[in-house]
This record gives sequence, structure tokens and C-alpha cells, in this order.
Amino acid sequence: MQTAGKNTGCKRALIIIGSGIAGSYAALLAVEAGHHVTLITKGELGYSNSQFAQGGITAVTTDSMQRGDGVAAHIDDTMMAGAQRNDPAAVRKLVTEAAGHIHTLARMGVEFDRDAETGALDLGLEGAHSFPRILHVGQDSTGAGIMAALTARVRAAIKTGALVLHEKTTVTDLLRDNDAICGVRVRQDGTMQELPADAVLITTGGLGDLYLHTTNPAGASGDGVWLAWQAGAALKDLEFIQFHPTLVEGTGFMVSEALRGEGAVLRNQRGERFMTDVHPLAELAPRDVVSRAIHEQKQRSGGNVYLDATGLEKRHGRGFVAKRFPMISKTLKSHGYDLATTPIPVTPAQHYWMGGVYTDTDAKTTVPGLYAAGESACTSVHGANRLASNSLLEGVVFAAAAISAISADTWQQPAILPAHTISEGLLLPETVIGETAPALISDPSEALRLETLLAPIQAIADEHVGVVRDAAGLEKAENAFALHASANGHHLAGLGALIAYAARLRTESIGAHYRADYPHTETDHRMTTVLQNARCRQQQLATTSA
Repeated sequence: MQTAGKNTGCKRALIIIGSGIAGSYAALLAVEAGHHVTLITKGELGYSNSQFAQGGITAVTTDSMQRGDGVAAHIDDTMMAGAQRNDPAAVRKLVTEAAGHIHTLARMGVEFDRDAETGALDLGLEGAHSFPRILHVGQDSTGAGIMAALTARVRAAIKTGALVLHEKTTVTDLLRDNDAICGVRVRQDGTMQELPADAVLITTGGLGDLYLHTTNPAGASGDGVWLAWQAGAALKDLEFIQFHPTLVEGTGFMVSEALRGEGAVLRNQRGERFMTDVHPLAELAPRDVVSRAIHEQKQRSGGNVYLDATGLEKRHGRGFVAKRFPMISKTLKSHGYDLATTPIPVTPAQHYWMGGVYTDTDAKTTVPGLYAAGESACTSVHGANRLASNSLLEGVVFAAAAISAISADTWQQPAILPAHTISEGLLLPETVIGETAPALISDPSEALRLETLLAPIQAIADEHVGVVRDAAGLEKAENAFALHASANGHHLAGLGALIAYAARLRTESIGAHYRADYPHTETDHRMTTVLQNARCRQQQLATTSA
């Protein structure tokens, strides 16, 4: 295997772990900045959560501002969805830099959907957004479209020798020298090797493998977060795990929130629409609210909850659903459902992790030379719950921040820990869960054994660390995870123990973290005049487009 080059002047030898939107975008920007870049992925290039993102990427653009949108509105929406637990500086960075990164993505070959007649960006509306500001690629295949363009450019950079790629390669350890990260240890084709680097950027995504019901593709197992933890980095907000309301029952397929943005509604077993009694934004309420409402309906009646898009055909004409949601319609037909004529049974599923490796707004962790971006990082930009379609945006904004920091003179200075206590979301490396610190296990040759090990881990997570939690269940989960990690050495069980521990300490219900034993302590900043105005605006837009 080729290795990353050594530092020459202001050029750094950079290793990026993970090849989703954050990793690929960072790699391309780093190449443009003149750094020596090695990109490592345990699967194939581009295979990630990013590739499967249906809904879109958020940005306040000239086109959205012509419809009344603005930076302040996007900031407000992000803060409200996050229950005001967001870091205001991170949110402002995310929102104000969004349009610039949309232009950069376009320069890199991403073709965003536009109105055929006017040429303006085709903007969608999703839950808890007060204006249409969601950009798409290929209608409901945004992640795939963006990743296709970025992957093509990465492969072009490889051909010119500007970038080294290692596919099907597992990073097993981060290497340290005098407390700073100096490289990685990897396993490829059964062989272990050490690769030196001046800096390492973690962009490994989420932890869907922890749950049986998840929208994540297989392989999302929290690897980067565990690597950082083992290297002594602080973690933050691990208990904030977002559940997407509409995974199709009996499948691993998620139906995008954009469908509800177009007017699809949720109905219970009796055919009754129930979200209008739950939240002023009804089906477009923040995801934690919708997920809990579906969970309650299923617990109450024991029956299914259905996503009903049949009214869209009546409103917009025959063929609208297939044209607006081609990939979703095609996939659902493969499962025996006609989206235009049949309500679809749905259930909440683990979707996105707001917590992760603690970083500042420069993507620096608390360990010198170690950076993190995307879902594996916690900049606190999402607060207690992520606003729909802010995830792809977060990936590019903070990946770019990492490359800027690595290029600067202060690149080895670590993030400074905030004055937070452990109960406020910060887990310091000294925290001990159980009697073991399991190593990272993700060798593809052990797939069958890992599948056997995952089943009990997932059962624990689904039962006790799901949409609704309580102290007794979280304590059971923490102990069970720790025992499992000790007995089998699986890092995902170690992560599960950390998450259950953090969730047990947070004795409040807020955002995506809901405690049945503390149900009335949530400070719901979303039930405000701003939110009421957002609902009116959405109704007006729906009436105008009808």
C-alpha cells in the first residue's frame, strides 16, 4: 500500500477515514489546497449514509430569498428543531456558509434540480422548515446524485496521483506521539500496517448497526467515534439519537419527509389522521414529535400507522407521485405498494446521531491532530434534534472547516473543552463503562460472527434506548451492553453502554431524547409564535401550489 507523504512546508500529510459526503468533499478540498491526501474507507468509495439521502440539502439561496426566506429564518428553524440546545456559533456558520458550498458542489459537478421554464432552483419544503429551501438532485435521489459527482472527481484525482485511496480497509487504531495523532493502524486483506500522517480527519458517519430498525445502510457502526474515544477524545450528546418516523414496515427502506412536505398525511389503524391533534405543524412537526406520536398510536391500538399520499394524485393530477418521487415509487412497488393508490405502513427507526466526537467550529477535537466532521462529529449544530436536510449541509460545511484549520498555522491546537458537566452532554475520556474497552471489530471476514453478535445488541437498543426511554430500562441496557462488550469484545456494545449511560444521566425530555419518567420537563421552544407563523406560511404555499 502507498502511504501518505510527510509534511512539506504548509502542506500536510492528511488521512481521511470515511468516504461519504464529508470525507469525499474534504478530500477534494484538501487536494485543491495542496495537501498529501490518503482516503480510507472500510467499504467501497462513496458507500455511506450520504448515498441514500432522499430528501435533499438545505441552503438559503437567492431563489429561496425571493420567496421570503433568509438566514435568520433558517437559523430560527434549526434552533427550534434542536430545542435551543444548539451552539449558536455553529448554527450561524452552517447557515451563512451554505450557499457558498452549494456553488462549490455545483463546480464539482453536482447538478441541482431546476424549474424547466424559469431555470430557478426547484426548492422543496420539509418538516419544521418555515420556507421552501431544500435543494434536490434527481428529485428524491439527492444523496446518490451528490455522491456520484464527488466520487467521479475523487477517482479523477486518484488517476493524477493527487490522492491515494484505500478501499475495503479497516482503521483499527489511531496512533499517537507526544499526545498528538501521528497516523493510523489499518487492516487490509488480513495484513496490518501503520500509515503516518500529520493530521487525521474522521468522517465515518453514524451508528445504525446498533439498532434493528434503522434507515442506515449496513456498516454504520460508529467506528470513528469509538476510535476517537480510544485515543482519548471527548464525546458529546450521545443520547441525542434521531428516529425517522417513516421506515416502511418489514423493509429497510425509509420514505422521505419530502413526501409529507408535499402533503402526505399519517393515519392510524382506524384511518384517522392524528397529527393535527399533536402539534401545530401536524405531519411536518419535528421528527421526534412525529416519531413519538406514531409510537404511541402503535402502542395504544396494537395496529399499524400508515403514510397516506393518495390525496396528492387528486390535488396535482394523475402521475404526480411517480414523477415527483420516482425512486421512492419504484422501490415501494418492488415491495408490493403503489404509493399513488395505497397507504403505506410505517414505523419509527433510528436515523441520525446528533452526538459524537466533540469538536469546535473548526472541526478540531480535544486531541491535537485529530479532526471530525459529519455525523461522527458533535459540533452541537443540531442541538437536541436535527432539522430535516441539515445533515448533508453539515457534512460539507464542517469538512471544509477541517481543511481550513489543517491548512492554518494553528492546525495542531486542540479544541478547548466547554464548561459543561457530564450530565449536560459531555463525556470525558476518563469515563469508564464496564471493565473492558473492546477493540474495533469490523473485519469483513468475520461478517457471520458479527451478525450473530449484533442481534442481542440490537435487541437491547430497540427495547431500552429507543423512541421512549426510562431509568430502569437504561440501567438494564447499560449493564447488558457492558457485559456483552466484556464477553465478546464488540466495540458497538461499548458504544451502546456509553449511550445508555449518557441517556440515564439526562433526566429530562428534550428533543430526540424522551424520558417516560420525566415526560413534562421538556422546554418546548418550538411551540412559539414563530412556529405558528411557519404553519400559516406552509398552508399558504400549499394553497398557492394546489
